[in-house]
This record gives sequence, C-alpha cells and structure tokens, in this order.
Amino acid sequence: MAEQTVSLTALIGNKLCTAADDGEKVHKVVASAIRQGDKVCLSFEGVEDLTSAFLNAAVGQLYGEFSEEQLREALLPPVAATPDELVLLKRVVDRAKDFFKDPERYRRAAQEILGDDDKK
Repeated sequence: MAEQTVSLTALIGNKLCTAADDGEKVHKVVASAIRQGDKVCLSFEGVEDLTSAFLNAAVGQLYGEFSEEQLREALLPPVAATPDELVLLKRVVDRAKDFFKDPERYRRAAQEILGDDDKK
C-alpha cells in the first residue's frame, strides 16, 4: 500500500481552492488512489483561500462512494492546513456523512423550503 501526498495547489495550478470544478479534479485523484488501495494525504501548503464548495467536491462526495471506515483508513491527516481550514474540512466531512446516511431526508427538506414545483 503506497502513500500519496496530493498538493491541492499543484494539482489545480492555483492558490485559490474555491471552485467546485477544481475540487472535482482533486476528487478524481483521491478516489482513484483509494480504489488502488493507497493512502492519501492532502497538502494545503500554499492555499490562500478555501471554500466549502471546493471541499464538498474534493472530499465530501467521497462519502457517497466509500464507507466511512474505508475513508478513515485511506485518508491521512492533512498537512500544512491552518486551524480555520481544518474547521472547514471537518464541517464539510460531518455534513457529507449526515447527507449520505439519508440523502432522501435532505431532498425532502429542500423541497419543503423551496416549494414543490412538481405539482403544477
């Protein structure tokens, strides 16, 4: 089992980790490594801005593809992350775990809030 360090800034070619599209690039690399049985460490070195949209795409959706146990074993603690970045990452992970436990509950709640346009 190999260990890979994925530098967010090197992979997306930018210090601004804000776009979901860039997060998707990270997701593809991380998911592929996990499928190969590798352990993955995300490096936040050089990150100047970070959003939940980026992290949802990069990390959050992993919880829809892999079990929590698989991810606990495969994802190593991130490096060079600031305390604020770690808090945001934890928030994204916690939300992803909740969502993928019962995605239908979230869809129903969104329908209630946004209104049910399907009944016209």
